[in-house]
Amino acid sequence: MESNVLHNKNIKSIEPLPSPTHYWRTHPITQVIQKQITGYRELIEDILMHRDQRLLVIVGPCSIHDPVAGIEYAKKLKKISDQLSDQMMIAMRVYFEKPRTALGWKGYINDPNLNDTFDVKLGLTKGREFLLQIAEIGLPAATEYLDPFTPQFLGDLVSWGAIGARTTESQPHRVMASGLSMPIGFKNGTGGSIQIAIDAIIAAKSEHVFMGIDANGLSSVVSTNGNPNTHLVLRGGKTGPNFDSKSIQESKELLNQNKLTESLIVDCSHANSNKDHRNQPKVFENVLNQRINGASVIRGLMLESHLNEGNQQLSQTISDLDYGVSITDSCMGWEQTEELLTTTYKKLTK
Repeated sequence: MESNVLHNKNIKSIEPLPSPTHYWRTHPITQVIQKQITGYRELIEDILMHRDQRLLVIVGPCSIHDPVAGIEYAKKLKKISDQLSDQMMIAMRVYFEKPRTALGWKGYINDPNLNDTFDVKLGLTKGREFLLQIAEIGLPAATEYLDPFTPQFLGDLVSWGAIGARTTESQPHRVMASGLSMPIGFKNGTGGSIQIAIDAIIAAKSEHVFMGIDANGLSSVVSTNGNPNTHLVLRGGKTGPNFDSKSIQESKELLNQNKLTESLIVDCSHANSNKDHRNQPKVFENVLNQRINGASVIRGLMLESHLNEGNQQLSQTISDLDYGVSITDSCMGWEQTEELLTTTYKKLTK
């Protein structure tokens, strides 16, 4: 009996992937950008640890599907970021991987051509190119890590990372986060449980040993030191939103009980907005007012925003897609985003 009957019964194909080193060499990071990203990570750490009193704002498209529109957005964001930098540190959402509840487009790395050709090699190349452009524009990049191998290919260009609600309880993601070089936020579970994220934060702060890949793409045993900059992200859940003052206070007490830094970020989208992008400004303003009124545990906020409002379905005819409109979750438009950030700045400077 052939061994593949036992091992690969449901595998259609296995195609070798170039090593992380290959991508680093073909799209190298300069010393200037390396220093810049190191600085961004340190500043975010300072905000999370209450050493920097600015507000961290992570804002941008739900997902990147059109790099041209993404770069246009980044240039707009950079301009306003410079104007508001004494009160806010602004990082751009650069999300290439999308967890799906059942089926759907899994993101720019998995399917960069948006047509089910699943050219992952190209997706990693295009993703790295995009992150380099964001760095050259002068913005910190924030992303969600879904595949445990992705950080080896792109992680050197990321300043803040998230583990999503569907994977916060996953041991492979917790141990992966323990070895990552940037601050990592764990979202509460889709059911609304904060304890799941607390457990993840504690786990990722600890040392671990797990199977992964090295820079040459070889299967390896990876030993980590633990990540000291893991923290909580509130995004609501099936039990409802969790951005209200009671939920914030309960989260603060839970962090304290577990001897964790009293530091969290509030995601104004997802269940906190009842999945309606039009509610994001209301959530943002509510949480901002809590922060202004003394809730120092709130270190940052997240927004889903694109050039144009709303979202659209991914059609088979790519040319039919509207420019600058999300193909995943609905987003705020740029004009409303700019107004919200400007208003926030005025409130913070009073």
